[in-house]
Amino acid sequence: MISVTILTKNSAETLGKTLMSVKDFPEVLVLDTGSTDETIKIAEQFPNVRVCTHAFQGFGPTHNIASSLATHDYILSLDSDEVLSPELSQEILHSTLDPGVIYGILRKNYLRGKWIRGCAGWHPDWVYRLYHRKTTQFDQAEVHEKIIQGPLRMQHLRYTMDHEPYRKIEDFLHKMQSYSSLFAKQHRGKKSASVGKAIFHGLGAFIKSYIFKRGCLLGQEGFIISVYNGHTAFYKYLKLLEANSTQAQ
Repeated sequence: MISVTILTKNSAETLGKTLMSVKDFPEVLVLDTGSTDETIKIAEQFPNVRVCTHAFQGFGPTHNIASSLATHDYILSLDSDEVLSPELSQEILHSTLDPGVIYGILRKNYLRGKWIRGCAGWHPDWVYRLYHRKTTQFDQAEVHEKIIQGPLRMQHLRYTMDHEPYRKIEDFLHKMQSYSSLFAKQHRGKKSASVGKAIFHGLGAFIKSYIFKRGCLLGQEGFIISVYNGHTAFYKYLKLLEANSTQAQ
């Protein structure tokens, strides 16, 4: 048996499609971290959904809290803007799972209705989300959390899921603000930062995404994503510089 876990906060725009795609699973555990929109009301409309609430403690730790609250030992961890294809849903439900394996899913990322087949972090985008909670868990990272592999094997599932992380420019700005702050918190006092490093990482992220990951072939969408990647890297290191300076005082 499998429990689906989903972290939410003001996810009303996307949550309905996500929950519809997992309607055949025996349990969906929605862990809400402080929504003020219709997120919880939408979740409560699905008979297989159980809603819990908890303070956000960084992505890795909060995913582990959701896992601990679930009923079943196999956990499929989803974001509130990810949608399983019908084929993937059936593949997971009818597979004989191995507790010694962490299963990966190819995520198809969309912007403005276009499947983005390029850009750093956008394609190919294998995410490892299906695991047995008695053999592993998420690490303690504030952001860019991962399931701990250890001696376990990685195995790819056949079918895909869709992901539309940004529906308007405001979404880019909100995520850049959130992720850069979490990065600074996670690495404060552990990693050095300077204005020079911020510029270096920002330019490097843009060039990697736009040139080496073929964002230049994807029109306006490729340029927007590559600029976003560059800005996010730039502000991550500026915020870390500020955090390190505050700690030193």
